[in-house]
Amino acid sequence: MDEYLIQGSKVALRLMTEDDTDLIVRWRNNPRVRNNFIYRETFTPETHKGWIENHVKKGDVYQMIICDLSDNGRPVGSIYYRDIDNVKKEAEYGIFIGEDDALGKGYGNETAELALKVARDNLGLKHIILRVFNDNTAAWRSYEHAGFKKMQDLPAVRCSDGEVKDMILMEVQL
Repeated sequence: MDEYLIQGSKVALRLMTEDDTDLIVRWRNNPRVRNNFIYRETFTPETHKGWIENHVKKGDVYQMIICDLSDNGRPVGSIYYRDIDNVKKEAEYGIFIGEDDALGKGYGNETAELALKVARDNLGLKHIILRVFNDNTAAWRSYEHAGFKKMQDLPAVRCSDGEVKDMILMEVQL
């Protein structure tokens, strides 16, 4: 069993390791997941390992795996804090549920609550932002449930595949 950083009633969070590369690559290449990100290029093991080397190991990204407690801790998704600023005590939050059969079970809601505790207690962060597409209603409702508030509209954001979509910038103070 993996060592969890924090555990809720449905999910637990553990640190992502290089051993999770194949899962992350599979999840991020799922069209449902990819289309909820600005960056939509195909993930490869090499690009993910580059992410680990250039961001995670350098400390500007902190990434965790979401584990389903009802299924022996099976990994079902990931969350991360990126662009961590240890002076301003802030970062940007991102999440994806990679396993299709893990959708609609409240994992996103509980994960967001647990992730904010990790941000405050483990990382010492005070301010978290996130960006979400306007049409991703389930996600922004989940973020509101965790305490995020809308800061501003971000109209006409261009994705890496050329699609232009409206987004919302949200924040929470810890």
